[in-house]
Amino acid sequence: MTRQPLLLLTVTALLTACGKKAEQPLVIRTAEITRRTIVVQAEATGVIEPINVVEVKSRASGQVIQMPVETGTLVRAGDLIVQLDTRDVQNQFDQAKADLEAAEKRLEVSSIQKKRSDELLAARIITAQENEAAQLDIANAQSAIVRSRASLDIAQQRLEEARVTAPVLGTIIEKPVALGQVVQSGTSAVGGGTTIVKMADLTRVRARALVNETDIGAVRAGLEATVTVDAFPDRPFRGVVEKIEPQAVVQQNVTMFPVLVTLDNRDGLLMPGMNGEVSIVSERREDVVTVPNEAIRSVREAAQAAGLLGLDPDSVQAQIRASQGSGFGGAAGMRTGAPGAASGAPSGAPAGASPAGGRPSTGGDSTARRAGGRRNGGAAQRGAPTGSAPGGRPQGMNGATAGGAPNGARRSGGRSGLVFVQKADSTWEPRVVRLGVADYDYTEVLSGLQPGEQVALLSAAALQAQRQQSTDRFRAMTGGGSPLGGGSTGGGAGGGRPTGGAGGGGGSR
Repeated sequence: MTRQPLLLLTVTALLTACGKKAEQPLVIRTAEITRRTIVVQAEATGVIEPINVVEVKSRASGQVIQMPVETGTLVRAGDLIVQLDTRDVQNQFDQAKADLEAAEKRLEVSSIQKKRSDELLAARIITAQENEAAQLDIANAQSAIVRSRASLDIAQQRLEEARVTAPVLGTIIEKPVALGQVVQSGTSAVGGGTTIVKMADLTRVRARALVNETDIGAVRAGLEATVTVDAFPDRPFRGVVEKIEPQAVVQQNVTMFPVLVTLDNRDGLLMPGMNGEVSIVSERREDVVTVPNEAIRSVREAAQAAGLLGLDPDSVQAQIRASQGSGFGGAAGMRTGAPGAASGAPSGAPAGASPAGGRPSTGGDSTARRAGGRRNGGAAQRGAPTGSAPGGRPQGMNGATAGGAPNGARRSGGRSGLVFVQKADSTWEPRVVRLGVADYDYTEVLSGLQPGEQVALLSAAALQAQRQQSTDRFRAMTGGGSPLGGGSTGGGAGGGRPTGGAGGGGGSR
């Protein structure tokens, strides 16, 4: 009989401890407003490729009898790549040369005959018609010389074309032809001829990166870029954006645009086909006042933010309207306004349900969730808590407006955001600020905040409130976390409340 009371006391103590743990106040972390450098950049994966690829073909047909180059060989303009068999073209050259010599002899004989014919015509020994025939012979001899010289020139070109040389300085990147293979002429063959080698100048290469359409608006030709390849992770290569191709590429329902980044490769470390990460710097702000993205809320979410901090939502919204009426940013108006009254709880206490929303804010609206889920190509990460950026970093309530989401925050220009500043008496003051550019962690403050002020990190608080809300729902569904169920130790209709709740009638406390 002594074991049953002892068991009841143990269960009661455990449930009481769980109830105390659930009533722990919501911890609001703060961060100091500081000055720092903000670099706005678009990130994408890219592949190294040569800028100009030259396909070397032969203007003559024949068998390859000499090929001194291999893949990776550096050749200069005029260096031998392929020597074809020259027996056929050499015979044609010799025949054309002989034809030219015969034509020259014929012209010489015709000239002598024309001179003798003129003398006989002057002596009236031959007729004028016979003299005209001599003139025709000399004209035909001259025409034959012209044809023979042209044939000899063509034969000479074919003989030279049997020796294929490099047209420009470059590196052999592909060699589809082997020694002894018969190649077809690139000018007379129907299929365009045989490609002997492919070469490219690798002293300057480029990275082809696919940039998400949400970031392509900030990318333009001439921007500085950094490429880090997997082969040299500790050595970034600096380049310049050459151009943006207008035709989009869709991969896994994500629209991207090819961006070409030119790189200096005099050291020869970058080779075609290497994969790497491309970072394109679109904007840079040196030594500016910044605020963490976790501290920024949208003005539309003032009620939810006030609930997290234990403030009266109506008072906070009234202060925001007053500050907006006195001017954008409204720092002076915010300081002269009435302090936010606590809604029956001290600052920092958990807000179970805000009057406006009925539940704690989840740390991100639909706009922020859409922006945060499209980073790095893709679909939103599954399993991440609502309001957290990819990679586990919490983000602001409204990425597109307040600058909390990575992609949405990259837009420059003035926009409004809501932060809560901690005053000397540890209470919170809502303040509308003017924001500039942002990176994944911080946003530039144009007006409304000063270095040294402390602001509330509301995104972390929202996540904590969401976890607390989930824990409360789980505890309610499982009878307060006890396997005995609600009211079993209390003996009354507790309705799943923890032991010691208001609903237990006659239970042991």
